[in-house]
Amino acid sequence: MRTPVLDTLRPFLRFGARIYWRIQFEGIQHIPTDGPLIIAPNHVTYADPVLVCLPIHLRVHFMAWDALFEIPGLSWVIRRLRAFPVQLESADPRSTREAVRLLQTGQSVMIFPEAARSPDGRLQRFRPGAFRLASSLQVPVLPVTILGGHDSWPPGRILPRPRRLSIVYHPVIFPPKEPDAREAARLLGRQVREAIASRLPAAPQPEADA
Repeated sequence: MRTPVLDTLRPFLRFGARIYWRIQFEGIQHIPTDGPLIIAPNHVTYADPVLVCLPIHLRVHFMAWDALFEIPGLSWVIRRLRAFPVQLESADPRSTREAVRLLQTGQSVMIFPEAARSPDGRLQRFRPGAFRLASSLQVPVLPVTILGGHDSWPPGRILPRPRRLSIVYHPVIFPPKEPDAREAARLLGRQVREAIASRLPAAPQPEADA
C-alpha cells in the first residue's frame, strides 16, 4: 500500500525540504492510516503533491493537469508517482471514473479543489468535483493547508527560493448525512474550505474612502 518511487526517495526529499525550506509538518496525527480517503490541499506550487505526501504512508494517487503528461521526462516521473490526467478546462468523465475506481478499492486520491495553482497565493474558488465524489461514496476528506509556498515558488518563477514552508493536516471531515447530493457536496466543500482557510493569512481589506 505504498508509492515505491516516493518511498525510496522519501528520506532524501524530507531532508532536502528541511534544509532548503525548513519545512514543518503540523497535525500529522490527523492523517488516517488507511483509506479510502480524499486529500484536499490548497495549491500553490508544482511541488505540492510530493511535499504533502512526505509524512503520508498510504498509496496516494493524484489528479494532475493533462498537459503535464505531454512533457517528455516529466510524464514518466509523475506516472511513477501514481498521477493520472484530468482536463482542467472542462468536465472529464475519464478522470472521475478513475477516481471512483480507486476510492471504491480503498485507496487515497489527492485532488486540489482549486484545480490550478493560485496566481497570488490566496485561496481560489473551489470546484465541486472532489466533494461530489466524497459525498456520493461517503469517503472522508483530509483538508491540508500549505503555507509559504507562493513566496517560495510563485507562478512564472523557474526554480523555488528558500523560504520557510509549513504544511498543516486538519482533522478529517466526513460528508454530511444529507439526502440532496448537491447540498451535501456544497456543505462539505464549505467545511473543507473553512478548515484550509483557518491557517492562511487573512486577505487584506480595502481601505475605506476618506
